Amino acid sequence: MEKKDIVVKFDHVTKIYKLFKNDKRRLLYTFFKKIKYKEKKAVNDVSFDVERGEAVALFGKNGAGKSTILKMITGVAFPTSGTITVNGRVSALLELTSGFDPEFTGRENIFLKGQLLGLKDTEIRELEQEIIDFAEITEYIDQPVRTYSSGMKARLGFSINVNIRPEILIVDEALSVGDEEFKNKCIKKVNEIINKDEVTLLFVTHSTTMAKEFCTRGIVMESGKKTFDGDIDTAIEKYEKTVKK
Repeated sequence: MEKKDIVVKFDHVTKIYKLFKNDKRRLLYTFFKKIKYKEKKAVNDVSFDVERGEAVALFGKNGAGKSTILKMITGVAFPTSGTITVNGRVSALLELTSGFDPEFTGRENIFLKGQLLGLKDTEIRELEQEIIDFAEITEYIDQPVRTYSSGMKARLGFSINVNIRPEILIVDEALSVGDEEFKNKCIKKVNEIINKDEVTLLFVTHSTTMAKEFCTRGIVMESGKKTFDGDIDTAIEKYEKTVKK
């Protein structure tokens, strides 16, 4: 029997957030553990495997736990219990402009973000012009990022993340970058990435049409729990029923 090449594994993962009445109480809790708080199970005992080259959509209403799952895969958040295993270079189209230094130029930020994503300077140099061309900010690339519009920053962030040759690509509604023409360019680029080099895609979206375009499998989340994991058409049906509840 052929051994499966699993790149993302969730094994009974639970993530609990502590909710405080205000920031003062949150700060006091650091020193006094008796401070009261409420608990919110953002993810509740979730298990699944994702194989190399799979394209998986995560569905669920706001607060279902989708974004928390993505944050744990990228290492921005950590599970309260259970284990997560990730094998491969992760590129996340979540907060596109995070990691930018506003005083650095666009070019300097390409190197900064590339280094944060684990690339060597020689690798970044090879990709530099491709990133600049895709972002369509050629004449502004040597200007400080603080002078960029929010759209320009998002385009540069998207371009860096999709051009670093990721092994695992995570997308959370980030394909609504810029105008319609650039949005279509982004969709085409993501399609190119997942159709070659066995790149694994995890895609969070409320657009079932877009999910169907990219993904063959869907996981449905409700109130932190996984309620369905299977083919994309059935996943969409199950998700649409949860929306009507």
